[in-house]
Amino acid sequence: MKALAVLVSLLSLALVPMWGGEAEAKRLADSTSTLTEIMGVADKGIPKDLMDKASCAIVVPGVKKGGFIVAAKYGRGFASCRGSIGGWRAPAPIRVEGGSVGFQIGGSGTDVVMLVMSQKGMEKLTSSKFTLGGDASVAGGPVGREANAQTDASMHADILSWSKSRGVFAGVALDGATLRPDTDATKALYGSALDNKDIVEGKVKTPDAAKDFIGTLDRISPKQVK
Repeated sequence: MKALAVLVSLLSLALVPMWGGEAEAKRLADSTSTLTEIMGVADKGIPKDLMDKASCAIVVPGVKKGGFIVAAKYGRGFASCRGSIGGWRAPAPIRVEGGSVGFQIGGSGTDVVMLVMSQKGMEKLTSSKFTLGGDASVAGGPVGREANAQTDASMHADILSWSKSRGVFAGVALDGATLRPDTDATKALYGSALDNKDIVEGKVKTPDAAKDFIGTLDRISPKQVK
């Protein structure tokens, strides 16, 4: 009987990462769909020239808004950065929490996309936690074929951000939102507690569940334009 109990316990531990991995695979699929939809309409999506200049892309599908008592906003997604010789690296799971007007537009279920435009912004992704608008500047990104309608603020922002809700896509500032590693998702996706710095810097192989997501980034923007 004792041996059976031990066996059941071991099987339970083995199944936890599997179930978690399925959740991350679903979130990666949702992130891939978000990217495909946003970039599929050239005159209403993220300008291609900005995508080509970005060092990293962050996709958070279905940002949630808290219930009647808790008004917090939160989301779980993935950040991928480019390698030194081109191509996008394995995704680092991240959490987005809080924020001001950005997450309020459209209510719950808002998709959020961010492009990291500077070395400083890329370095912040390797930290334990950072605040948009504080540790790294953020601005709502322009929408459409051309990026020349940007304001000076967005031209010099470390991170540009957009949201999509109920079919409406728009640039939106996410001042006050915090980003930090999603350690639970990392364990589920990679099988161990990896450091986001190692993932962002390309020291980790892309897992099978993330290949469509990375492949979509490679298709949308195969080469960075300085």
